[in-house]
Amino acid sequence: MLESGIKGRVEKTVERENLASSMGSGLMPVLATPCMVALMEETAWRSVEPYMEEGNGTVGTALNIKHLAATPEGLKVWCESELMEIDGRRLVFDVKVYDNSGIVGEGIHERFIINNEKFAAKAAEKKETNQ
Repeated sequence: MLESGIKGRVEKTVERENLASSMGSGLMPVLATPCMVALMEETAWRSVEPYMEEGNGTVGTALNIKHLAATPEGLKVWCESELMEIDGRRLVFDVKVYDNSGIVGEGIHERFIINNEKFAAKAAEKKETNQ
């Protein structure tokens, strides 16, 4: 059952393709903010996926984060999420990213519960009408 307090955790090693200098989000060889954001989103959706009704999933709709510290290539980072609020189909998560030196980033992430088939059909329709 989906309820507040559900926690998640995902670990990654910072690789070359995760660096700001590789992604075009900066020149420094450290974890790119877009990669940190992706880790936050992944941790949140994975934490609630087992509680979704058959055919449902979640999509990210909002993110308010701070990237607080640099993490160089080769180090491990991990994200911890906690589902803080459920408001109908809206889910609000507290997300924090760490490396062995401490906190790397933190924020609030919002996701909405969707019907996967309906969502995919709307996206396909949009593609067809915009080609």
